[in-house]
Amino acid sequence: MNVYITTGTYDFLEKIKTKYPNENMILMQNGQNSLLLHETNEKSVFEVPRKYEVVDGLGELVNKGLAAFNHVPVTDEGRPVFEYRYKARIPSVKKVPGFKAIRLLRPLKGDTYVGFTLWENEKAYSDWKRSKSYEEAQKADSEAEFKSIFSGPAYFTQYNIPEEE
Repeated sequence: MNVYITTGTYDFLEKIKTKYPNENMILMQNGQNSLLLHETNEKSVFEVPRKYEVVDGLGELVNKGLAAFNHVPVTDEGRPVFEYRYKARIPSVKKVPGFKAIRLLRPLKGDTYVGFTLWENEKAYSDWKRSKSYEEAQKADSEAEFKSIFSGPAYFTQYNIPEEE
């Protein structure tokens, strides 16, 4: 399974999504930009997407709620360790109220992985970020030997997914 991501104006991306109603796509936006995510076993319909392979995941992608992206640059040597540790955490998020889906995306170009989670709403995501399981995961990520696998600082983005009419 692959995930392709492209950005643009909301109206432009909405036209692409409408043109391909049978494709699994999620249109989302925040205060800075809009993003269209396409999950498929086939080639993407996007002209110049960012390309990822789904390493692991859980849940179904839905067109409503909140999407949170954790962008993590990882060294070539650190990839197996990062993937192993991230995949080990996936089952723990399954029981969190408001959780919808999670994907670990391996970049097909570059070094930045994307941990993508989908939530019922912003409150569910915020509640999870204040939970003990989230705190434990962050503590494990700060261990000195684990930090050495990163090639740069991680950063987060989040998007609202307007409910389809």
